[in-house]
Amino acid sequence: MSYRKAAALGLSIASLFGPAASAYDFGRPATRADIDLWNIDVRPDGAGLPGGSGTAAQGRQVFQENCAACHGERGQGAVADRLVGGDGTLATDQPIKTVGSFWPYATTLFDYIRRAMPYPAPQSLSNDETYAVVAYILSLNGIVPPTQVLNRSNLPMIRMPNRDGFVPDQEFRVIRNSRQP
Repeated sequence: MSYRKAAALGLSIASLFGPAASAYDFGRPATRADIDLWNIDVRPDGAGLPGGSGTAAQGRQVFQENCAACHGERGQGAVADRLVGGDGTLATDQPIKTVGSFWPYATTLFDYIRRAMPYPAPQSLSNDETYAVVAYILSLNGIVPPTQVLNRSNLPMIRMPNRDGFVPDQEFRVIRNSRQP
């Protein structure tokens, strides 16, 4: 279909819906409840963490049921990324980037799991299940003891091994710095 035919078809369809459609006068304003459903990000300082709690023992079961098929029985990797190990490899020619070796904040692990996992059913875990899976993964990496209860009060306090070693990719810094006045 040519550009002109496509434009004519678009105008014809728009005319069926009257002037309101052409002025974008449709839908309704988003309510606070609508926005809250989508505004689920968690910042490194813990802002945005929901209520709930979980332990590694609880997380082990949730992990086996929802994560192990892709990440391996103990997070060692399978069809998806490895989550455990990699200590001391970041400065080598073969870095192993895992939660334990690479991630700078425990809160970003919670955020990622909560929003994007498990594949193919993201956002299907409860807050308690998400805290538990985070506790299990951090425990597998030796970052928290298996008995520690994680919640919104103490998760931001966890000091990840690479907290001070994490730097943005050089390409990102060049792009970001070029946009600053």
